[in-house]
Amino acid sequence: MMSVPPARTLSDAFDVLLFDLDGVIYIGADPVPYAVDSLNAARAAGNRLGFLTNNASRRTQTVADHLTRLGIRGVTAADVVSSPEAAVPLLAQRIPAGAEVLVVGGDGLRWEVENAGFRITTVATPDTAGVIQGFTPELTWNDLAEASYAIEAGAVWVGTNGDWTIPREKGVAPGNGTLLAAVHTATGKFPEVAGKPERPIYDVARRRFAATRPLAIGDRLDTDILGAHRGEMDSLLVLTGVDTPLTVLRADPDQRPTYIARDLRALNEYYEPAVLNGNTAECGTVSARLDRAILTITHGDVRSVEALRAACALVWTSNVPPTAIQVPAGLGEGE
Repeated sequence: MMSVPPARTLSDAFDVLLFDLDGVIYIGADPVPYAVDSLNAARAAGNRLGFLTNNASRRTQTVADHLTRLGIRGVTAADVVSSPEAAVPLLAQRIPAGAEVLVVGGDGLRWEVENAGFRITTVATPDTAGVIQGFTPELTWNDLAEASYAIEAGAVWVGTNGDWTIPREKGVAPGNGTLLAAVHTATGKFPEVAGKPERPIYDVARRRFAATRPLAIGDRLDTDILGAHRGEMDSLLVLTGVDTPLTVLRADPDQRPTYIARDLRALNEYYEPAVLNGNTAECGTVSARLDRAILTITHGDVRSVEALRAACALVWTSNVPPTAIQVPAGLGEGE
């Protein structure tokens, strides 16, 4: 069951708000409705804002400039935590300072590796001590082959992130996880991965912002919410990106968010929690009931986010497998 925040709004309840980007703040070139105004309102109320990205191809300053162009005020490179920023320290713990590192990735990854004092190569040599791999659209078969040669020879292997897919203008395309899998197939070895949903990027963020009670905010259960669980943080899922009310209702325990909202306006509004009472739950003006494997909304709008919160409170505490529960049409789907 979702916990009740200790203050009137979510932005009041947490000292740092950690945002995913794509699907939460923007989709393609366009900002998500209400996102910019909601972030600016949270900052004006005194919140510290952080931005977590698995994108290894862009420098943190480039990301900060992008967010500024969208209209979010006060964003600096220090507010952005990227997967390369989490991956390079992992590599540094395992190879000598100043060692040669084979970089498979874009400008953002190369910049972080070089800034850490390592010598960069794109071709495996007897001196290659580490391989660090991140996504770039310009990656070639030769890049994967050179990484494989170095790893076979004993180089330490770190991946920035393990996303299997990435959204592109024409549809879904292979992500860094798919490319890591290609090298794994060639070498039989596995990389250590730093980005969401793995813990290292959340540890970097916690240290960066000196967070004592951070809130991780995202649109994907399998990266943002799972990562928050692994990073031991509360989480907010917004229904503006990948996951839907039905996937939230049927989420595995380690992918269940602490809070659910239609969009980022929820940060600066009173959050209505669901209250359980046996096989019924109430959330605001909505009442839900679970009889064996049949879920019904007995009062209120079945399409409201409050209905979804009440339904999740019931299903997540039930002994019935979520996939076996009959769900009312339109649950939590909004207008």
